[in-house]
Amino acid sequence: MKHKVWVYTAAVISSLLCACKNVTTEEDIVTDNNNASEATVEMSEEEKGAFASGIATEEVSENAAAEETASETVLNDEVEERCPATYSSKRPGVNYSEYTHGTYYSETCGMERGYSILLPADYSADKKYPVLYMLHGIFGDEYSFPRDAGSKIKEIVANMAADGWIEETIVVCPNMYAATDPNQQPGFNAEACIPYDNFINDLVNDLMPHIESTYAVRTGRENTYLGGFSMGGRETIFITLQRPELFGYVCAISAAPGVVPSSDKFMTHPGQMTEEEMRFAEDAIVPNVFIICCGSRDSVVGTFPKSYHEILERNGSAHIWYEINGADHDNNAVNSGVYNLFKQIANVKK
Repeated sequence: MKHKVWVYTAAVISSLLCACKNVTTEEDIVTDNNNASEATVEMSEEEKGAFASGIATEEVSENAAAEETASETVLNDEVEERCPATYSSKRPGVNYSEYTHGTYYSETCGMERGYSILLPADYSADKKYPVLYMLHGIFGDEYSFPRDAGSKIKEIVANMAADGWIEETIVVCPNMYAATDPNQQPGFNAEACIPYDNFINDLVNDLMPHIESTYAVRTGRENTYLGGFSMGGRETIFITLQRPELFGYVCAISAAPGVVPSSDKFMTHPGQMTEEEMRFAEDAIVPNVFIICCGSRDSVVGTFPKSYHEILERNGSAHIWYEINGADHDNNAVNSGVYNLFKQIANVKK
């Protein structure tokens, strides 16, 4: 089934944080630890991985992928709930690259930090490539997507480029936990989540300049994409509303609660902004594409992504909303969001 919901912007805002500068610091974020859960939750690495990059899903067989053809998918602006197997699976004749690791010094955090990067298989410093910054979920790091066999980012990007839909694209997977204390660890309480909200500063002031000066990146908002899953989806929404002029194409997948004040089964979230503030500024340069999506059976974030859609719709801020029928907090949602993000990019740029 295919469907799409477009919400068009016509609203104004006088109090949203200015898009021309970074206005959020760790000290700026209100943390009410009296209301937040301070309980320590013991988790296995597998359970942490489900939060970081998605609950494990069954692999698509090569035979099933072979039965599909690229011609079955049409280049248009229609959302497809599931990423077609022909794009999420390895195909004969397509070269797939592997993630490598790099480091940069973060003035925001006061320490050296790491990232994983996926360069095109035929990467050349003589060419220029667009770049996707892909943000992991809570308890994750720069290795979460690269080490998750169910995450098909590298297959989707390579296959869509091989079919001529998109340009070859660099994918950067940062460590989104932008703590200033190397001993601080993620957790289900407001204080432990502050570094995630601080990532906007690390991304804009430190990581992006490093990537653009180190690799053959085509700069500018038309060539700069942002995506994120779970906690990464939450920060994707926050960053997009704060700095919309930097990113031309955005996708928030299964976004976690906490953009606005709320409570879930894990903790109380003080919120990064009020519901009234959750909108684009009147004079903002907004993304060409801003997608919010979630599995219809998400057992982790539930209906919070839909509530973000409803708030943005109420506030008149343009975006695309859709649900992946039957998907949980899993790779079906991740792969769907990445695929549809690039499909929208392809359609806009065609």
